Amino acid sequence: MASADEAILTAPPNAILGINATPAIRTLFLTVGAAVTIAIMAGIWMWSQSPDYRVLFSNFSDRDGGAIVATLQQLNIPYRYSDGGSAILVPANQVYDARLKLAAQGLPKGGNVGFELMENQKLGISQFLEQVNFQRALEGELARSIQAVSAVQTARVHLAIPKASVFVREQQKPTASVLLNLYPSRTLDPQQVSAIIHLVASSIPELSAKNVTVVDQNGSLLSDPSKQTANNNLDPSQLKYVQEVQQNIVKKVESIISPIVGIQNVRAEASADIDFSRSEQAAESFHPNTPPEASTIRSQQSSESYNKAASASGVPGALSNQAPAPATAPISSAATTSASAASASASGLTQKDATVNYEVDKTVRYTQQAMGGLKRLSVAVVVNYKAELDKAGKTQTRALTELEKNQIIDLAKEAMGFNKERGDTLNVVNTPFATPEKLVAEEVPLWKQADVLQAVKEIGKYIIGALLLLYLFFAYLKPTLNEILGRDARALAEKKILEEAAAKMAEEEQEGSAVEISEEAEAQKEAQKQINAYEINLDMAKQLATSDPKIVANVIKSWVSNE
Repeated sequence: MASADEAILTAPPNAILGINATPAIRTLFLTVGAAVTIAIMAGIWMWSQSPDYRVLFSNFSDRDGGAIVATLQQLNIPYRYSDGGSAILVPANQVYDARLKLAAQGLPKGGNVGFELMENQKLGISQFLEQVNFQRALEGELARSIQAVSAVQTARVHLAIPKASVFVREQQKPTASVLLNLYPSRTLDPQQVSAIIHLVASSIPELSAKNVTVVDQNGSLLSDPSKQTANNNLDPSQLKYVQEVQQNIVKKVESIISPIVGIQNVRAEASADIDFSRSEQAAESFHPNTPPEASTIRSQQSSESYNKAASASGVPGALSNQAPAPATAPISSAATTSASAASASASGLTQKDATVNYEVDKTVRYTQQAMGGLKRLSVAVVVNYKAELDKAGKTQTRALTELEKNQIIDLAKEAMGFNKERGDTLNVVNTPFATPEKLVAEEVPLWKQADVLQAVKEIGKYIIGALLLLYLFFAYLKPTLNEILGRDARALAEKKILEEAAAKMAEEEQEGSAVEISEEAEAQKEAQKQINAYEINLDMAKQLATSDPKIVANVIKSWVSNE
């Protein structure tokens, strides 16, 4: 046992560390392992601290994508690509800031080139190219204007503008085609299609609305005039007017009845038949004058002529050819007049004519009836039973009395503007309302809520990163560093222990040779010395095995291999 202990204490360092172990190689492997561990920890830390990226823009043209990326690089904003390059992602906390900065520079432009194309004209460009660029710019501006409609996602405009000619017979009218890409589940009503047509027609000189064609992404012709003329239904503005009239009547009826029965105890609905036709009427009527005495003379004319047969008389000559002097009626009495008339009638022919024109009654009526007149109105009212407290303090419901029901009917008629001659109807029903079942909103579990899931993901990312860092540090990095840094100290401690053990053994040998004693005492001392040395060596071996068992294992391994 003494020789074994001495061999342990006097074993060289290479034997203790192992025959195949080289300090330089071991240090190199330990250093590489520590570097790899540190690199892994740094990667985990960067992963846990990486920001959440959100969509900045998507479905943009290649030209706009290049301009956006160049601007983000100038602004030092990190970005990523998603969906095969069709979307650009930026950190979530910089999305709105980046959008505002890009909007200040006019990005994205939407893929349509407007009049900014004219700003980059090259020197010496031909007139044909100038005309082509102007037409492209005009098409782009029209497309941008059409895209401002809420239901339109993208638009393309094609203009066919003929070349001007000095010959009238060769002049042609321009035409236009519009291709619309609508948002999913969106449609355009006829008024919106007509607005787009007139927008394009008003932007091009001498372009009429009938020469503008509008097509959607499904290939449907939206500007078909036959469909517009065949559609006799109400347009959206008329339907809106009808709804407003009905809602106004319902509001009036419910507001006048609710103070009596309660807000939640009355329901009303109205149906209005409105005439949107426009009519004009002109009438002219004549009526006889009654009584005849009340007639008014407009004009009167009378004439009287007398012819008498007489023989020629007088002296021939100029005197007989002169005009007679103005006749004067002699003043005579009635008897003389009648006598002369009788004698005149007897001697000649008398003729009298009288014409009298009277005013005739005439009525001219011109009537113009405006569109939107109310033809018929129907209103239905449902009133709940009246709630009252009985003697026990419990709530009970009862039907309305005839007097109460008649009061409600009269109030409803006044509120709706009831007109019997127009054919209006009103129906009031008193019935108990069905008690609605209390709907209990299904509570979404906490672990299914979107906000909670997002927060858990963020927190879990930090926790997982921290746990991985701690595991790598304590499981790999710290032992490796201790191994690298503690090798020199351990080697010095082992060397010191071995030197102390060798010094003690030499000192004991010198003391035993210097003392001369008797053979018996010398034998006893030698035995005692061996015992003491054995105990000392045993204690040292125990201490060495306790402090660093790895050295003892290496020594034993070297013994086994040396056999």
